[in-house]
Amino acid sequence: MTRLTPQDGIAAVTGAGSGLGRALTLRLAAQGFRVAAIGRRRAALEETASMAAAGQVVPVPLDIGKTAEVTGVFDTIQAEIGPIALLINNAAQYPRRDFLEETADSFMATVAVNLGGVVACSRAVLDGMTERGRGRILNVSTFADLHPLPSSSAYSVSKGAARILTRALVADLADRFPDIVIGDWMPGMLKTEMGIPDGLEPETAARWGVELALRCDPALSGTLFEMDTEVLPPRGMKGRLKDVLLMRRRKPRRL
Repeated sequence: MTRLTPQDGIAAVTGAGSGLGRALTLRLAAQGFRVAAIGRRRAALEETASMAAAGQVVPVPLDIGKTAEVTGVFDTIQAEIGPIALLINNAAQYPRRDFLEETADSFMATVAVNLGGVVACSRAVLDGMTERGRGRILNVSTFADLHPLPSSSAYSVSKGAARILTRALVADLADRFPDIVIGDWMPGMLKTEMGIPDGLEPETAARWGVELALRCDPALSGTLFEMDTEVLPPRGMKGRLKDVLLMRRRKPRRL
């Protein structure tokens, strides 16, 4: 199995000041990676860094919704810390506003983080990855676009668009750069500020997320995992009939 190692470069995790982002950062650090911990709150990032070995986690204050600032900050990360081999796009906003309480500006502010931030951060690492011919981008995703909850219009639209972005990046890059692996991961309902009180502990989900993120197998490009299991794409009637005739049974991959 092709895996990323600390010798490939550093990891960058957005939304690293709390919750799942913090758990992902600390697990990567425990596996020997230097991690650029990206987020808006310096104090929270420094707290994350204090939980790892000295120097293993580097706080990087940045609001990824301010996309004009992203490229410069990522250039500094790669110049001062190291080339980014792994990007986990984890940061997101979930304002929980009824659409009649939204304005166009408030709606698009959520889109700026949940979609614009993913675009900006992914674009910022891809020049280096294409130059080296290898890298991994994992986008933390959700089913919100398929089954929106009440008061989640901006979140659902922006996260759904980010899933489309993953497929579009694969369409553009997979043939030319098969060792740059891009995919989606849904961690499940978590016990975090954006989650639910009786949800899954972020540290449990982070074990799956990091395991998936470190797998740099081209066969994983464009795949979607939920928790620790691959979500197989739907098959049309002809495909299902062919599977029956050929006695094929597709099995989802497990982490």
